[in-house]
Amino acid sequence: MTPQRRRPEQMIRPPLLAAVLASSLAACSAPAPADDPWPDIDAPRPERLADGTCQAREVTPAVYEHVMGEVQVVQAEIAEDGTVLRPPVYRRAPVPRVVTPREELIFASPCPEEFTTEFVSTVQRALAARGVFRGSVTGRLDAPTTAAIRRWQTERGLPSGQLSLETARALGIVATPLDQVESL
Repeated sequence: MTPQRRRPEQMIRPPLLAAVLASSLAACSAPAPADDPWPDIDAPRPERLADGTCQAREVTPAVYEHVMGEVQVVQAEIAEDGTVLRPPVYRRAPVPRVVTPREELIFASPCPEEFTTEFVSTVQRALAARGVFRGSVTGRLDAPTTAAIRRWQTERGLPSGQLSLETARALGIVATPLDQVESL
């Protein structure tokens, strides 16, 4: 029995097959909701307090370096009367040292339900008008947006990529209570 040969037009080509499979698999994935401004599920979000206000929390982990130090490998042997029977034994080894301690910033923030695509688009346009945001207005808290927020707030003493209530008020996006408005 001789093997049958297929004509080229009858053969399924691997690149074409791969493209068809990839497009069909892409259709199976669930699209991100259009009204969710947080594209990253793990992105920090403001939390609501008992009084109805919201706060954001920015945690900066500690930075360590290894320096040479002495590490105790054998404990001292001490008699009941307090005399040292055998002194402790040490050896030189790398030990961690804190370069920058852990820091936690807590500040007032607009509440999560205020972060609509329209609100985030307004933040993006306000930062673009001030020359800080150079990305596309997407209505999402993506990397360029949080970088622009961080840049703007760091210049004003708050090193965070999460929008503070003070920044939102300064940008004219959130109303300022009358008792906090400076008189002219």
